[in-house]
Amino acid sequence: MKNVTVITHPLVQHNLTRLRDRVTQPQEFRRLLGEIAALMTYEATRSLGVKQISVRTPLEKTVGAQLEKQIVLVPVLRAGLGMLEPLLEVIPHALVGFLGLKREESTLRAHFYHKSLPKQLHRCEVILIDPMLATGGSAVAALDFLCEQGATSIRLVSLVAAPEGIARVRKSYAKLPIFTAAIDRQLNEVGYILPGLGDAGDRLFGT
Repeated sequence: MKNVTVITHPLVQHNLTRLRDRVTQPQEFRRLLGEIAALMTYEATRSLGVKQISVRTPLEKTVGAQLEKQIVLVPVLRAGLGMLEPLLEVIPHALVGFLGLKREESTLRAHFYHKSLPKQLHRCEVILIDPMLATGGSAVAALDFLCEQGATSIRLVSLVAAPEGIARVRKSYAKLPIFTAAIDRQLNEVGYILPGLGDAGDRLFGT
């Protein structure tokens, strides 16, 4: 799929398989999700723009690189929290915003219950963290709001994606870079990814 990167690194796929296992408990689920998120970060940020700057080492002056834009991490609550801290360990200078979205089970529509973002998003590189790209409703709602707030450069990082969710995002954001560890088969009748790994938020927090 165009502009969709499936991260096939052996460690990512190994941990993803353990996440899928229904016997994996919340503490182990959190650890595995964190390890995957950190590994995915390297691929998701590979194309970030940099500019040359001069720097003086203890011995002489040389040329180095500096990121062109401030990075902003925006997890979709709740499940996105499980990927936030590992990303901050890799990008400690990143700013953080939060978007709380809850899916209405009868209509599968996403509704906001929290919005908190840094200012001047037009100057930033925004990484939207939505672990499960299922129907795509939450992702599109989050993307719409980010764009309304001025964001012009966004990439989406999802642990597992469904073809239906990717298609939904593509309909509104054809060029958006999407990074995922797996594209699963389909959605079931209530909008869960198959084979998936269940409700990521529930499994993350043991609810």
